[in-house]
Formats: sequence, structure tokens, C-alpha cells
Amino acid sequence: MTTSDGNAGSAWKNLAADLPASLVVFLVALPLCMGIALASGAPIVSGLIAGVVGGVVVGLLGGAPLQVSGPAAGLAVMVFGFIQTMGLAMTCAAVAVAGVVQMIFGGLKVARAALAISPAVIHGMLAGIGILIVLGQVHIVLGGSPQSSAWQNIKELPEQILGLHGPAAVLGLATIGLMVVWPLLAKGKLKLVPAPLVAVVGATAASVLWGADVSRVELPANVFSSMQLPAIPTGNWGQFVTAVLSLALVASAESLLSAVATDKMHTGPRANLDKELFAQGVANTVSGLVGGLPITGVIVRSAANIAAGAKSRWSAVIHGGLLLLFVTTLGSVAGLVPLTVLAGLLVVVGTKLVNLHHIRELQKRGEVLVYAVTVAGVVGINLLAGIGLGLLVAMLRLLWRLGSVKVDVKQAHGEFLVQVSGSLTFVGVPRLSTALAQVPAGSRVRVDLTVDTLDHSGFEAIESWSDTHRKTGGSVVMESLEEVWVRSGTSRSSSPVLGSQVSTNTLASEGAP
Repeated sequence: MTTSDGNAGSAWKNLAADLPASLVVFLVALPLCMGIALASGAPIVSGLIAGVVGGVVVGLLGGAPLQVSGPAAGLAVMVFGFIQTMGLAMTCAAVAVAGVVQMIFGGLKVARAALAISPAVIHGMLAGIGILIVLGQVHIVLGGSPQSSAWQNIKELPEQILGLHGPAAVLGLATIGLMVVWPLLAKGKLKLVPAPLVAVVGATAASVLWGADVSRVELPANVFSSMQLPAIPTGNWGQFVTAVLSLALVASAESLLSAVATDKMHTGPRANLDKELFAQGVANTVSGLVGGLPITGVIVRSAANIAAGAKSRWSAVIHGGLLLLFVTTLGSVAGLVPLTVLAGLLVVVGTKLVNLHHIRELQKRGEVLVYAVTVAGVVGINLLAGIGLGLLVAMLRLLWRLGSVKVDVKQAHGEFLVQVSGSLTFVGVPRLSTALAQVPAGSRVRVDLTVDTLDHSGFEAIESWSDTHRKTGGSVVMESLEEVWVRSGTSRSSSPVLGSQVSTNTLASEGAP
């Protein structure tokens, strides 16, 4: 058999695996695309357009072959705010320009810089978004309407519970119940049937048989003629630029972290992050130009893709084609789905973004404060404020860790013992100098350096003090500073800092669509 025959045989073998995997991903993505559009305050078709573009464009051009891209819950709250303040047309323009920014990032090969964000901030951002989604969508589940802020949603919730709106509430709660129960009951091959599909189809079928009078999904008869064209703002450019940069940065971080996690789930080719970022930018530009939501790589769809046996990028591409086929030929079927059913789906999705495993892990590492501040900022103020506050606390914590040097000065047997432990960096030099000032000139001194981090400022501070002390008639006995430098250098490279990367298992269990 020739090499070309071998390649052709391998391609057909991959396609045989990719076809069923693409169907599984399509069944997972379809209800989520509609639900995320609902949470974003956008037309349902905008979510489906983003699903098509994410699957086809990123599938063909991306650097992470088994990652599946589309609209994600992580951007829903941000997009909702932009649509409320700027309108859908300007938001689509912001998505398109954000894609250009992502392409520039990819061209400059700075993709790995996005991995320098503290995991506590990322998880806190997602948890805050999850809480906002739940607080808003639970009102729709109960048959009402979401309020303008988290506080208003909480304030109005008791009244909403007391005034349940019959069929809508029953269908919404039934959807939540099916989402929770199906993974526990499904056995064997039934496990391949995704819970979102079971919940949406089951609750929708019940609503049709019941003849329930509830609001349902509305899709245009002709998708192509009803695409929302973007509109460049005529004023308030500051808000537009803020939207562009926010979408570009958050979407890039989420996509790249998802790509890193996806790499750990399979043994195929490793992700080219710069190529993936460029492809995400192309997809967002295309999506924005044709009225779609912003796109990111999403871990749950990617995990479903890999679990279903996908072997190449064609699984993601075919899933995008199936979404397009559905939108253009079976839109009337989507019109049967009650909005309260999609809201129930989003309540479960939002709840999964608040991951107790992440909280326990961050607590062990002493980073739970960063997480809590990020969550509080996202929920209480807005997404960007939450991220900013989280990064600020993370940096302050880093400075505190770098300055957490402990210096003990004791006198015994006619000499002074100076014990220095912790991190001796420029931040801790003033504390070191204050402690060393207690040692009388001309005395015998033994210095015990058990530091795990030693920077140039700490090195010079110790060296300068020891030289001065010897010149004034004293003696200093200590380990060679060069040996301490080398030893602490090894620890420093592996110590947890602001730029620590998100571990595979935490991202893989993210629960974000």
C-alpha cells in the first residue's frame, strides 16, 4: 500500500469516528446555543449562528483540533450588559472588532500570556457569572421576568416564588429535574445521550402534549434575510472600545485555558495556542458581521467530543454543519421549545460554574480570598470590576508572599544567631535591615539562611551588611550566598505565584458549556 493510500485509509478511519462524535456534540450544542442566546438578551438565532461559525471556522483553522467552539455561558452576562446599553447592532460590531484584536494577539504570538491570569480569578469570574445567570434565569423558570441587577433579582425572588405562574413554572422545574436526574439514571449506551437534550426534548414534548400556554422560541422563517448587520457607533466610543477589549481579553483567556485542558484529555497532536487564538479571532469577526454572539472554545463540548471518540478537527466542522442544517430546515421545530425550558437548562449550567471542588483547592492554597473578592465584584458591581478587583488582590497577595520574610535575632553563648526564613526579596529588605540593626557592632554573628526565595535586593542587603559588620570589627559566619542563590532559584521557579497555570483537572470539571 502506498503512502497516499495509507493516508487516505487513515482519513476514512478518522471520519468514521468523527461522524458519530459530531452528532453527539451537535445534540449537546443545540440547546445550549439557544439557552445562551436567551441569557445574553439576544435573538435565539444569534446563538445558533455563533454555534455554526464556531464549529466551521475554528474547526477548519484552529490550532486545537479536538476543541469545539461556540457561544459560552462565560460571556453571557457581559453580552447582556452590552446589548442593554449599546443595542444588538453595536454589540455585533464590537464582537467583530474584538475578533480583529484576537487575530492581532495571535499574530504577535502572545497566546501564552493569557495563561498568566491567576486560577483563583478565572474560577471566581466563572462562579460570579454562574450566580448572575442563576439569579436571572430562575425568574423565567418561575414564569416571570429577570430584573436589572443581582440585588433586584434577589429582592423580587420571594414574590416570584409566591406567585408561581402555573405551566411555565412546572416546565422549568421539570427541566431542572431532568438535567440533574438523567446523568444518575442513564446506563450503558444511554450515557451517550446528553442531559441537555433529554431535558429540553422531554420538557418540550410535555408542553406540546399538555397544550401549555407559554412563551416559546422564535426563529425567523428565513435566517439569511434576518441576520443582524453590525453598526459602528456614532458616539460614545469609550463604551464601544471597552466592549471590544473586554470581549477580546475574556474570550481569549477562556478559549486558551480550555485548549490547555483539552490537550490533557487526549493523546493526539498538542494545541498550537497562537494558531488557535488567531482562529478564534477570525470566527468572532465572522460571527459579529453576520449577527452572531461572541465565540470561545468551550470545555464541556470539547470533552463530549473527545469522549465520543473524535479523532480530528472534522468532528467540530461537521457539528457546525449540522447546526446550520437545523437552522435552515428545521427552525419550526425549535419554535416548539418553551423559553422557561431553556431557562431551566441555564440554571443548571450556571450552578455548575460555582464549583465546590475549586473552592476547596483554592482554600488549601490560601487563594480563597482572591476567589471571593472576584465573585463579589462580578455579582455586586460588574464583570470587569470583579476581574480587576480579583487581580488586584492576587497581586497584593503575591507582594505579601514575597515580603513574608521572618528574621529572628537571638543571643547565646557569646554570639548572636540571626535566623532568616521565608522569601527574602526587595519587599522584605526593610524588615531585614530593622532586625539586623539590633546586632551590636563588633559582635560575633552566625547567620542561618533558610529562605525559599532570594532576589537580587535581598542578596545585596545581606552581603552589604555582612561586609560592613566585618569592617567594624565583628565576625560573620554563614553559608555562601552564591549557594543560597542557586538553591532558592530552584524553589523560586516552582513556587506558586500570580501567573500559575490552571490545573487540568480543575478546567476539565469546569461545567461551563
